[in-house]
Amino acid sequence: MSKPLKQHLIDPEICIRCHACVEACPKDAITFNEDNVVVDVDICDHEMACLGPCPTGAIDNWRLVKRPYSLEEQFGWFELPEQQEVAAGTSGTTNFEALDEAIAALLDEAHKGAGGAAVAPASASKPTVNLYGLKAPLTALVQGNFRLTEAGADNDVRHIILDLGTQKFPVLEGQTLGIIPPGRDAKGRAHAPRLYSVSSPRDGERPNTNNLSLTVKREENGLCSNYICDLARGDEVALTGPFGATFLLPDDPEARLIMVCTGTGSAPFRAFTMRRQRVMPDHMGTMALYFGARTPQSLPYFGPLGKVPQAFLDKHFAFSRLKNRPKTYVQDELRASGAQIAAMLKDDKTYVYLCGLKAMETGVEAAFEDIARAHALNWPELRQRMRTEGRYHVETY
Repeated sequence: MSKPLKQHLIDPEICIRCHACVEACPKDAITFNEDNVVVDVDICDHEMACLGPCPTGAIDNWRLVKRPYSLEEQFGWFELPEQQEVAAGTSGTTNFEALDEAIAALLDEAHKGAGGAAVAPASASKPTVNLYGLKAPLTALVQGNFRLTEAGADNDVRHIILDLGTQKFPVLEGQTLGIIPPGRDAKGRAHAPRLYSVSSPRDGERPNTNNLSLTVKREENGLCSNYICDLARGDEVALTGPFGATFLLPDDPEARLIMVCTGTGSAPFRAFTMRRQRVMPDHMGTMALYFGARTPQSLPYFGPLGKVPQAFLDKHFAFSRLKNRPKTYVQDELRASGAQIAAMLKDDKTYVYLCGLKAMETGVEAAFEDIARAHALNWPELRQRMRTEGRYHVETY
């Protein structure tokens, strides 16, 4: 009997068909049709370049199989098949110990370099995912488009408010949605959706209002960002989603949050803060924000953030382009409050969230490791424990 094969699969229930994995795979092992994005077992060599770009975790699925699933089978799936019993020896019986070991090794390999699979906070509300897709997106109306950064700033960041009318689009703080830019690509296909974090709480930009907000930076030659930043009141927008089942706000009022971001990575933390202001306005001292930007003028929500009481949200701003001042980054601000950070890390009620540019990860990780070492903590072990407990989350781009 042939040796069981480790097959890489994509979960069709949570895949948003953004095709980021298609672009990331150096072997061109990932293909798609109108229904699903799938992995060709004859080409895939488990190189893992596709894991990082996937925004939903749909790409991170594996099965040990005697006979691999064909492309045709995968194209027809609505959900992933369960792991089947696999005969691992020539006797025709199932060696469950060998099967468990093989799957464990496979998962270790899959998560190598990614820090392990993400886990949602235990107290977080259950998210709705993939309610609207490319074939049947939700149509929202633009209620407002406001520039957040000053006209002289080196970036154009917009606050976009979308009215959902009477349609249901249940979204939690920390989730994302997809926006489908109009038109076709060079191959004549509809454009894939681009993902944006929702920056309003679950009950709307205004309490008990069926709308939501986004924080979008205009990117030079950015197909979707320019489309969004140029939207006018009354324009229609095609939405997919919601997406994301792990980067969520714990509902535990005793949870302490360390939030680290740059630029538009502030979007989910605005939602976190507004949610807590609404449901626990008198609960002080449990949220700390480390926010990096070039200047105050280029920092989204700088004015509104100033109105949030420091006792409610402990704010630390890092500016890297202030005239006649040394460059300061979020990792510098973390180190400057090392004792406070260490005290929070020692508390099992503390959650860490990183959101923003991917380049921030290395510096922030180094800062946490330095702080931990100075206070007799083993950061790699602590980070892994926090991750498995749903208390350590990274969402960078």
